[in-house]
Amino acid sequence: MQRLYDFLRRNPTGVDGFWALVLFGISVLAGTAGQDQRGGTDSMALYVPVVLLLCLVIALRRRLPEKMLLLAAALGLAQLVLNVSTTAADFALLVIVYTVAANGARWASRLALVMGLSAATAAQLRWPNESSGVLGSLATVVFLTVPFAFAWVLGDSMRTRRAYFAQLEERAARLEKEREAQAKVAVAAERARIARELHDVVAHNVSVMVVQADGAAYVLDAAPDQAKAALETISSTGRQALAEMRRLLGVLRTGEHQEGGEYVPQPDVEQIEDLVEQCRGSGLPVDFKVEGTPRPLPSGVELTAYRIVQEALTNTRKHGGPNTGASVRLVYFDDGLGLLVEDDGKGAPHELYEEGGADGAGHGLIGMRERVGMVGGTLDAGPRPGGGFRISALLPLKPA
Repeated sequence: MQRLYDFLRRNPTGVDGFWALVLFGISVLAGTAGQDQRGGTDSMALYVPVVLLLCLVIALRRRLPEKMLLLAAALGLAQLVLNVSTTAADFALLVIVYTVAANGARWASRLALVMGLSAATAAQLRWPNESSGVLGSLATVVFLTVPFAFAWVLGDSMRTRRAYFAQLEERAARLEKEREAQAKVAVAAERARIARELHDVVAHNVSVMVVQADGAAYVLDAAPDQAKAALETISSTGRQALAEMRRLLGVLRTGEHQEGGEYVPQPDVEQIEDLVEQCRGSGLPVDFKVEGTPRPLPSGVELTAYRIVQEALTNTRKHGGPNTGASVRLVYFDDGLGLLVEDDGKGAPHELYEEGGADGAGHGLIGMRERVGMVGGTLDAGPRPGGGFRISALLPLKPA
């Protein structure tokens, strides 16, 4: 049975053609049987063509609704002019009014409404019933007009409902596309965040390990104790880097637990002092001061502050040259946190702070600016008067 329904939905013209044949047969049989009683012409030569064309309106109503409406209007006028009285085939007028109201153009829908409301009146004037009187004729007109008005209202409501469902489908499709786009943006943002984190962790810790390894190799024979201390620094720095990378990769393991069941917490402002001590241990003199009253900060601001200092000291170690010193200042304001990292080295290459390229891959200051931008802060980076490099940032504290 479902296959039959699917076939009928796929072939609407065939279904309409079948009912047109049925209507044609009924109309011809009724016209032949009541030829002597009809109020119109007795000639079947006019009756049959009119019936045939009205049935054609039924057959092609969904394929050519506007044209079939005009054909139905012309046939109705022909019946009035040629005195071909109403037949069962005039049911096509009612059907085409509904079809055009549901599927046709707006002008055709309005024309169909006018035709439907005037059809009964025109028929009553052309073939009046002398025995019914004025009130009877008026009642007949009203009775015959109601089906046309109902057909138009039903068709127009179907049009409105179809348009409403089309809007719902379009909105659902648009929302689905927006969700997909937002998901892609979120994935890209998460990848960028992880890339920044990995860059900061790897660049800083590996640079410390390289410096310590070079120093250990230089003093291995002359000062074994210093070489041993350098190797211990390398070991602790490597463990720290692995711990932070384990924390980052743990973000990607939804629902899984790392060995030991614990994740390393995110770096915060309090760990900047440990970071400075690590740099001092690697041979970079760093002056560290805190101004203002330290207090808890939003986690995003704390992580951003730590990463900025980490990246700035890494760049100092890489680009400052020998005998370079650095200073780190943290200033607690009422509405923000200020950072100032300076060195007295030879400074970073011009493209590092102007064109965004760093480390041969363009992740250094670009990552800093992205981090600061995410918390609504400002960043200024460039050469320092008198030599060296300066990075200053202001991280606002949004009210809770």
